[in-house]
Amino acid sequence: MEFILKAPVSLAVPVLAVLFLSGPAAAQDYLGFQSPTGNIHCSIYTWTGSAEVRCDLREYSASYTRRPPGCDLDWGMAFVVGVSGPGVLGCVGDTMIDPGNPVLPYGEAVSLGGISCVSAKTGMTCTNAEGHGFSVAKAKQKLF
Repeated sequence: MEFILKAPVSLAVPVLAVLFLSGPAAAQDYLGFQSPTGNIHCSIYTWTGSAEVRCDLREYSASYTRRPPGCDLDWGMAFVVGVSGPGVLGCVGDTMIDPGNPVLPYGEAVSLGGISCVSAKTGMTCTNAEGHGFSVAKAKQKLF
């Protein structure tokens, strides 16, 4: 399987509140992929020595239903983890969904900048070196 790194790309970066994304940044390396079903789309990107992964769900039964105060954008379908700290839900006004992303087959993994994602029939799991991250699927989502 071959994945192509693209750069630069305008993406959202984490800010003070861990549940929110805001403001564009130029990614230095970018790796986009999707689950075999096309329901989960993810992007791992790096900028100025740091990395982050975000996965968006097309369809889902929400495991997290309490919208955070101050989030007036889309919420509940975007999951994010950086090189350190736990996974978080993103409050976002854009999407990682791109039908042109290559498929990451079940049982295979990709890594970039210290972040890894594994595709399985049960969903997509992305983690950082600390073991924090998220698992997402149509039926259930989990932050850790």
